[in-house]
Amino acid sequence: MRKVRTEDAVGMILCHDLTKIVPGEFKGPAFKKGHVVKPEDIEELLKMGKEHLYIWECDEGSLHENDAARRIAGVAAGEGIELTEPREGKVNLVASRRGLLKINVEALTDVNDIEEVVVATQHTNLLVEKGDIAAGTRVIPLIIKKEKIERVEEICRTTGPLVEIKPLQSLRTGLITTGSEVYHGRVKDRFGPVVMEKLENFGCPVTRQVLLPDDSQQISATIRELIAGGTEMVIVTGGMSVDPDDATPGGVKATGAQVISYGAPLFPGAMFLLAYLDDIPILGLPGCVMYHKISVFDLVLPRILAGEKLTRRDLTRLGHGGLCLNCPECRYPVCPFGKGF
Repeated sequence: MRKVRTEDAVGMILCHDLTKIVPGEFKGPAFKKGHVVKPEDIEELLKMGKEHLYIWECDEGSLHENDAARRIAGVAAGEGIELTEPREGKVNLVASRRGLLKINVEALTDVNDIEEVVVATQHTNLLVEKGDIAAGTRVIPLIIKKEKIERVEEICRTTGPLVEIKPLQSLRTGLITTGSEVYHGRVKDRFGPVVMEKLENFGCPVTRQVLLPDDSQQISATIRELIAGGTEMVIVTGGMSVDPDDATPGGVKATGAQVISYGAPLFPGAMFLLAYLDDIPILGLPGCVMYHKISVFDLVLPRILAGEKLTRRDLTRLGHGGLCLNCPECRYPVCPFGKGF
């Protein structure tokens, strides 16, 4: 801390708040700790009776909080991220496009292990919209040792960015609706419209919908036919339980597809099926997708559209946080469902 003439303080950093008092009108900080004195501030400071100021001296081995936050955000941000200007020492990382938020959780933890460094994010694998705040960063003190920021930069050089937004693909989708009651027209298909509305929200055209009875051979043949016709994703609705006449899992398996998992540790969504045939994703959706606003389908679909080929481990990780509380008013994604990792 050093005392300087106010006129000589331009570009220097205040080390404490400067209070302004206007009797009956205002009392509070006119200039806050950490403020960088500007030429236009001088007259106001002199009117406040501040002929001298106490300023921080930032040596070569230290950084002001604003500069530190800029440097942290600069290496933390990956593709699809824009940075705000520092405000009270904090820089936000904002989504520049709609997409899947990916957080390098291990590297994020390593960065936050560095004393006086803070990076806070939303949950990984969350669908975000353009303009959403994905993360924020700052340092705790007004002045921080430069070596700490250099450690952050080294972590990010080694592991890659902490935060990025992966763009979503538009996949041509084939929809197979199973159930003899629907196939014979005894019951109106209510499952298909729900799925198509969700797909439309992601810009995925349903190129063809096929109604089939509960017959594994027909399901298998239709899946192969759709893929041969250029379908980039196949969704099969209905017939996903363990009842003897539920033929969807058997029909998917009969195609020769690699079944990643039949079953997922989520409620709603336990009877979900994921398979790949020639790298084409095949999703078997249980009936809960039709009735619940948010289910396993809403957690898995954005990741598939972001180009991820999911493993069984990806699905089993969803068990932590995979219990929907069935709130009277669904507020997803402002809830813990599906955010265990």
